[in-house]
Amino acid sequence: MTGSHNHSELRDPIADLCRRYPDEYWRGIDQERRYPEEFVRALTEAGWLAALIPEQYGGSGLGITEASVILEQINRSGGNAAACHAQMYTMGTVLRHGSEQQKQRYLPKIASGELRLQAFAVTEPSAGTDTTKIRTTAIRNGDRYIINGQKVWTSRVQHSDLMLLFARTTPIEQVSKKTEGLSVFLVDLREAVGNGLTVKPIDTMINHETNELYFDELEVPEDNIIGEQGRGFRYLLDGLNAERILIAAECIGDGDWFIERATAYARERVVFDRPIGQNQGIQFPLAHAYANVRAADLMRYRAAKLFDGGLPCGAEANMAKLLAADASWEAANAALQTHGGYGFASEYDVERKFRETRLFQVAPISTNLILSYIAEHILGLPRSF
Repeated sequence: MTGSHNHSELRDPIADLCRRYPDEYWRGIDQERRYPEEFVRALTEAGWLAALIPEQYGGSGLGITEASVILEQINRSGGNAAACHAQMYTMGTVLRHGSEQQKQRYLPKIASGELRLQAFAVTEPSAGTDTTKIRTTAIRNGDRYIINGQKVWTSRVQHSDLMLLFARTTPIEQVSKKTEGLSVFLVDLREAVGNGLTVKPIDTMINHETNELYFDELEVPEDNIIGEQGRGFRYLLDGLNAERILIAAECIGDGDWFIERATAYARERVVFDRPIGQNQGIQFPLAHAYANVRAADLMRYRAAKLFDGGLPCGAEANMAKLLAADASWEAANAALQTHGGYGFASEYDVERKFRETRLFQVAPISTNLILSYIAEHILGLPRSF
């Protein structure tokens, strides 16, 4: 059901790899609340998670378009790319804003999988998405920064060696703009955990390893600051378009998975001596969901093309994520309704994917915040908050 953007040279080998990790694998991972270590290792060894790292640093040097196809195909095959997608794009902050020494030191090892950088600590309990109001501080003390504060919803910490940390280096009262005085640090989790950093896992409705973090006098070397002190907010924004596009692609993959599973079931399931797929009450929701997935897919490719061309794509990236998240959730509901009671049975995998795809309307950015962005920055309406 893929449109004109086939990319079979990527889809076919990814699909082959995913077939080694069938529904039973993901079902077991979900039920045991376990990290898909074997799957992530296979992806890493095949080089897929190094797609966006330039060849000079050991990666494939592909564009965001190709990277999005990789993640889409994982979800379309029944897997969950959220377990490792950040290994693909979190390094972008180091690549675009780090020193050459930092790039040489970290990127080749990230590309090979020797180091995992797939955690970014930004959100805080009291600030939520109002990032400028974060309270975690990084105070310079000689050749080190001392970190104190708290983060929440920081994912994959327990399966990362390195983590990016967003902290305030200048009090908000001392800056002319609230977006100033924020900085990004690279934290070595192997040294930090138990030495100023405490990790508390959060149990959630999906198998998504996420955590609360507590910083108590954590020391970070001055060499681990990314870019210039106080300019971290710009660095954060710089990576958001890539994230939006890649998450949109995962939603597209989920949407296609739901529609493929539901249509197959509707052709086979016989009630009242006829396949339920013959009923318009089944056909129309699936057809409508399919149309919306394809429309969102086009916006994803539009945003990716602009991104890869170095052109502004904030509007397109946000709309792609919005439309794709809505489309995948519509497809999820249609698939669940098509399966009826069996949709709630874990052996059909619909309920697992149903829970997983619901996340995308909330994270990494909520639907309402995207609508606010469109209203203000595209339609020119007054800022609503």
